[in-house]
Parts: sequence; C-alpha cells; structure tokens
Amino acid sequence: MKVKKAIREEIRDVKFYLIVDESHDESKKEQMAVVLRFVDKDGFVREPFLGLVHVSNTSIVTLKDGIHSLLSHNNLNIQNIRGQGYDGASNMRGEWNVLQALILKDCQYAYYIHCLAHRLQLALVAVSHEIVPIHHFFTKLTSIVNIVGASCKRNEELKRAQAADIKYMISIDELESRRGLNQIGTLQRPGDTRWSSHFRSVSNLIKMFNATCSVLLNIIEDDTNAFQRGDVDAAYEAMTSFEFVFILHLMKEIMAITDILYQALQSKSQEILHAMHLVSSIKALM
Repeated sequence: MKVKKAIREEIRDVKFYLIVDESHDESKKEQMAVVLRFVDKDGFVREPFLGLVHVSNTSIVTLKDGIHSLLSHNNLNIQNIRGQGYDGASNMRGEWNVLQALILKDCQYAYYIHCLAHRLQLALVAVSHEIVPIHHFFTKLTSIVNIVGASCKRNEELKRAQAADIKYMISIDELESRRGLNQIGTLQRPGDTRWSSHFRSVSNLIKMFNATCSVLLNIIEDDTNAFQRGDVDAAYEAMTSFEFVFILHLMKEIMAITDILYQALQSKSQEILHAMHLVSSIKALM
C-alpha cells in the first residue's frame, strides 16, 4: 500500500502512458496487468507497476471498466493519458483493438502505439515459422526441452550432468573457473510469441548440450521408461544430427544480433535517432 501511495503522489496530475497486458494465473483466471510510463520531476522515465485487475470475461465493456476502475481507485484522471499500448499477440487482440479506440474517444490524446520491441519479436517468430527447416528445428528443440524438463528427477539429473561436465572442462582448461562463471542452469522452452525466449532456449541448450545428451541417453537406457523410449530416442537422434547442430549454432549467431536491437528498443532512455541507426546496422549485418 505504501508503494502504491508513493506512486499516486508522484504521478498526481502528470501525463502518463498506459501499458496493459493479459495472462492467466495459476487458477486459470484472466488477469490484466497495468503499468504506467511517465517522466518524473527529475526528467527520468519511470514505469511503475500499478496493479492487477481480475476480469470475469474479455468483453470490451469488462476490459474498459477494469481499467477505469483501477485508475479511479488510484485517483488517476483518464484525461491525463497520453498513449496506450497492449499485448498485440494475446488471444484478446481483437478486443484490444476495439478497447484502444474506445479509450481514445474518452481521451483524445491517448494514441495507441504498438511496442516496437514486441513488433520485432512477432516479426521474427513469424519468419521462423515460414522457413521450414527453422520451424522443424524449433519443434524438435521444444520436444527436447519438454522431455528433459518433464520431472523434477530429470531436472536434478540434468544439473548433476552439468556439474560433471563443467568440472571436466575446467580440468582440461576449456573453461575458466572465476567466481560467478559456469552457473548450473535449466533448459528453457521457446515461447510462441517471445523471440527472446527462443534466444535463451538456444543459448542454454548450447551450454548444456553434453549434459542434455547424457540425460536423454539415461532415459533411453532406463527400463522403467520403455513406453517413452521411442520419443526420447527420436529426440536424441534429432539433437545429435548435423542439421540440428548446424542450425542450433547458426540461430545463436543470428539471434545474438537481433537481441541487441530488441534490448535497445526496450530501453527506457532510448533515443529515436540511435534506434534508427541501430536498425540500419542490424539490417546490414543480417
């Protein structure tokens, strides 16, 4: 409550940008997350989290009432909105389009701007689906991550395999042993609309390649997993194929370039001229 009070006192009559996203919580209830973006008295861009709004359904009236209610509860005037942005990849995309038009009617300066970083991610994900070998690669990658992460037992086995692999690599001077390096991690599933999650998924698998192969082989050799052996064997064969390994490293190189642009577009203090120059540079590198 003290944090929200401080946010309200800081904003007061300041003009702000409305950022809204949606997701399901653990109980499968629809939730709207609301964040405000504004410039504070010292000239710094701030993006405080205002709150979560439970919505019983995704009708336009319910969404609009939820936003109005949250703003009113925090004594924020809707007439001070100077922009609005929504999750353009959600299952409520159509509703968002109508909602932003209704809010624009209530406040004529609340122009809708689709997050450029999100647009970049959507474009890259769409392109990856259009290129058949890349689409197949990520399908196989998702299968591998799902198999290895299917249980706590397998996750623990992956961590032990990583620790053994790191110890061996250090012993032959292939890895440095400074503090903070060589952390034990987990595999990450690539998200449907988050290209950054694809990058982390690829990067993590490269780091844990030997450990992941070890876990898959153990599952194949374990008699208690006979009913899964076919799927796991297929995943292992795919993962150790030349094509998969080649695309794995190729995608890491490509995504490392696009991630620079993605991180820059997410920066709160990014200047438009620098961003445009960066876009040109990234296009040249690609």
